[in-house]
Amino acid sequence: MDEAGLWRRVAADGDERALGDLYERHVDRVFRHAARLASDRRDAEDATAVAFFELWRRRDAVRVVDGSPLPWLLATTTNALRNLQRSSARYRRLLDTLPRAADASSAEDEVFADENARALLAPLGAVDRQLVMLVHLEGYRADEAAVVVGLSPAAARARLSRARAKLRDLVPDATREEDSA
Repeated sequence: MDEAGLWRRVAADGDERALGDLYERHVDRVFRHAARLASDRRDAEDATAVAFFELWRRRDAVRVVDGSPLPWLLATTTNALRNLQRSSARYRRLLDTLPRAADASSAEDEVFADENARALLAPLGAVDRQLVMLVHLEGYRADEAAVVVGLSPAAARARLSRARAKLRDLVPDATREEDSA
């Protein structure tokens, strides 16, 4: 069955089997999206699970693009990961206030995702970061990404243009450096 048909079965009928089919179609892509942003594999796995749980829980409010809930899943994954990271930071701050018996490094220190990409996108606001990720990393058109983040297509294009300009200012142009050498 096509994706739009599966989604109709999930949204209208609460069909769990259709949700399972959508999960199988998109879990790898959603996980890769989370992994790009996560500092830990477990966080990427948790954000993926939360996104699919929210897809089921909020199926009446999901914004679909061309019959697919994937863009909504990707944006929800980003938000879930941000919430997980905030929660983890609060927990670490709490732990830092407790007396320690001995300092030991943890597996959480492992870097799972590309630090450069996360650092590059960090100065962008949440909506701009989602737009850039949906358009440039996931391959959606600006008007499709606009639906997911709740903007008009014109507003999304304007925000993308400003985000690109900001990113260009942050990244030195290698071709200019080569020309001047």
